[in-house]
Amino acid sequence: MDKQGYLLLVEDDPMIQMNNMRLLERRGYSLRQAFTLAEAREIIAQEPPRAIVLDIMLPDGNGVDFLAELRETSNVPVLMLTALGTRDDILKGLAAGGDNYLTKPYDRVVFLSHVEALLRRSETLAEMLVYGPIKIEPASGRAFVDGEDLVLTQKEFFMLQQFVQHPNKLLMADFLYEKVWGQEMLDDDASRVSLRNAVSKLRKKISGSGYTISSEYGEGYMLEPE
Repeated sequence: MDKQGYLLLVEDDPMIQMNNMRLLERRGYSLRQAFTLAEAREIIAQEPPRAIVLDIMLPDGNGVDFLAELRETSNVPVLMLTALGTRDDILKGLAAGGDNYLTKPYDRVVFLSHVEALLRRSETLAEMLVYGPIKIEPASGRAFVDGEDLVLTQKEFFMLQQFVQHPNKLLMADFLYEKVWGQEMLDDDASRVSLRNAVSKLRKKISGSGYTISSEYGEGYMLEPE
């Protein structure tokens, strides 16, 4: 397995942190550790991680809230590792953007399998997507036009990713909504308005790139040259 990049472990329990560090170091992974959310933010700002193992109950905040914040700008794979194991806790963690959820105490072999699955996902996100002057970094959740960061929201990023992966192809409204919102499109005006507004905002952000998002009324949208 490619072990380039680092894995960030965010955990406030020194013993758990030490055991996980040792376990992963023996397998050759590059690691960084944070005991608070403030430390995690500082490390991520310096260099985005390949993946994150994230505790929920931390001294300076809640890991679920931190993850929701992170998902505004990054698609980095995240494993939630916590003592909170009720059904509602798990659903909240996954809804906030967690890729997987492991409750404490846990078996070391199971933990390793979760981490390796997380890193396999990071490999699928590593390749830059390019369409003309538009470049997308799936791992970081960032997109650029001629090197300038578009500063996209998570939904705008996922939407642009779909367009760049299907250039000059009409994407049906229900397909695009499901990919971006992660759920089936309801047969109501609210869903269509939400999609239309999101497309409009993204269209404005890529203005000047030489490409635009055209629409076919009642059908869908297409990324194409202006």
